Amino acid sequence: MNTVKDISKAIEKRAPKFLKEDYDNVGLMVGDQNKEVKSILLALDCTNKVLKEGIDNKVDLIITHHPLIFKKPKNIIQGDLLGEKVINLIKNDISLYSCHTNLDSAKLGINETVVEILGFNSDQIIETSSIKGFEDSGIGRIVKLENKIQLTDIINTIKSKLNINHMRVVEGNNKVSTLAIINGSGQDLFNKAKECGADCIITGDTTYHFASDFKEMGISIIDAGHFSTEWIAYLKSLEFLKEEFKDIEFIISEKCEDPYSFI
Repeated sequence: MNTVKDISKAIEKRAPKFLKEDYDNVGLMVGDQNKEVKSILLALDCTNKVLKEGIDNKVDLIITHHPLIFKKPKNIIQGDLLGEKVINLIKNDISLYSCHTNLDSAKLGINETVVEILGFNSDQIIETSSIKGFEDSGIGRIVKLENKIQLTDIINTIKSKLNINHMRVVEGNNKVSTLAIINGSGQDLFNKAKECGADCIITGDTTYHFASDFKEMGISIIDAGHFSTEWIAYLKSLEFLKEEFKDIEFIISEKCEDPYSFI
């Protein structure tokens, strides 16, 4: 019999909780660690659509990337978005587990997987973990290209590999020699990426003033979106669970979607 605790241990062996950022909340959000698990739903977020999908499929566990609970709530009540989700999870006996920035930074985690999916190699981390034995983990990756590549070629590669039709691009330069790749929202690491020699940054959730400043500094930014820089890589980074728990049914959410529409 496999339990929530067994699944948690497997994930935390690959991405220990102590690798998370200080602001983050990871691990079991809702549920019983001793509950038997026969089916798991994988999603980036526990939206109401995803939760209903879990209920309809009678899953025992939902694993998300983004935590449902970031900060300690004052109450859990009907009429509140978070409260209703927690209540519905408990009513339907579904546990919820989240692996966020610990999975982002881990060796073979999301950031490293994005680099691999895009067809690059990296041997440099932008913000390396200071924890002994985990120096090969951290947030952000640097890719040094053997030859300069046209910015348009990189854009086309990202569109193809991450299945993206539209993205925001800051054209700081036309030819790129060093990439910084930061899945999700990586803006806080832009200056460190610049210090590492990056002349093109691939990430999501960039804001106007950062875009303006870095364009003036001659650094291109490819904002491929928070969702798109994580969803495919998130699923791939958790494929090891299917090998370890062959008797569990893994369901990839069909309701997990980018909250943004491009019209």
